[in-house]
Amino acid sequence: MTTGPLRPSMQGNLPPEAQEKIEELQDLQETAQQVAAQKQEAESTLTESKTALEALEDVDGDTQMYKQLGELLVETDYEEAKKDLDETVSNLEVRVETLEKQENRVQQQFEELQQELQQMLGGGALGGGPGGA
Repeated sequence: MTTGPLRPSMQGNLPPEAQEKIEELQDLQETAQQVAAQKQEAESTLTESKTALEALEDVDGDTQMYKQLGELLVETDYEEAKKDLDETVSNLEVRVETLEKQENRVQQQFEELQQELQQMLGGGALGGGPGGA
């Protein structure tokens, strides 16, 4: 998978320092994709947990409830179920926030590295201009 800013045929004519920067860019792009996937999964789970928490508000407190532990359903009570969901939502909100910060850091590193590479190659080799390739 060629995801770098330069075509593979151009890389063979580049100085070793530029090739190294291109490899770093490709690594950062892969990292960005992984972080984005983790963030999407956490956001999806957060949405599901918030929906469950909202649904729990409409349930009578005396209703018999169960929670899933692996492949098993274990009896629980309303208060414990609500506490567990509140905790899950809170943890997932922190996780999403952390992943957003990581995503921003990786994007900033990518842009800085891309700029270094453009300067190293005299500015025009990437063909993307200030908007990126």
